[in-house]
Amino acid sequence: MIKSDLHTHTIYCDGKNTPEEMVLSAIEKGLDEIGIATHSYFTNEIDSSWCIKKEKVKDFQAEVNALKIKYRDKIRVLCGLEKDIFSDQSTDGFDYIIGSVHYFLANGKYYSIDLTPEYFDEVVKTVFNGDYYLATENYFELVAEVLEKTNADIIGHFDLVNKFNADGVRFDESAPRYKKAYEKALYRLLKYKKPFELNTGAISRGYQNKPYPNADMIKIIKDNGGKIILSSDSHSKDNIAFEFEKWEKLL
Repeated sequence: MIKSDLHTHTIYCDGKNTPEEMVLSAIEKGLDEIGIATHSYFTNEIDSSWCIKKEKVKDFQAEVNALKIKYRDKIRVLCGLEKDIFSDQSTDGFDYIIGSVHYFLANGKYYSIDLTPEYFDEVVKTVFNGDYYLATENYFELVAEVLEKTNADIIGHFDLVNKFNADGVRFDESAPRYKKAYEKALYRLLKYKKPFELNTGAISRGYQNKPYPNADMIKIIKDNGGKIILSSDSHSKDNIAFEFEKWEKLL
């Protein structure tokens, strides 16, 4: 089984457990490496309630760095930042950066992609005239720029826009417009030689029955020499390395 999980969150942002509780759970699960990450804050009009507070960044780094020393004989601990494409937070003091997109940008306004299914539907209805493919095109145009904007080490949940689309309930993942949009983003990102994460977070939350990226996207990544790592996007200690053994075969 994959022994590393670099995408986890704690009470410093929207997670349920402390950094130490996450580390102890990772040790119990037999991991060799755990990344404790936090969501970057925003200084613009985007809601930062689910992100780390600016004044808490140094505390977070200090706590995780102390855990590196405390548990160094049992596990490797890394301090990470999941930086949103619209965040201007500094990356100083972090061991690695996950670059992610959590918002649509339309008419100069930001709309959450993964808040709730109901909110997602309302945004598509009112902002994108009910056109789910137009919404996904907006999303992938942003994803294509995520490495340029964040200088991240890892590409986070590439097709997060599919979170509430289990069994194609909202749009067809094989539709030409959807494929054209994600393929354009994939090929733009592949040139950077940075790993994509295979993220099981939507499964653990009960929204999806498969990880993202989907199998077709993974094939393109692999066929073009891209790298993929498993990530749980865990917001609780119970979901660290969630279903890694099941989905490891896709790598």
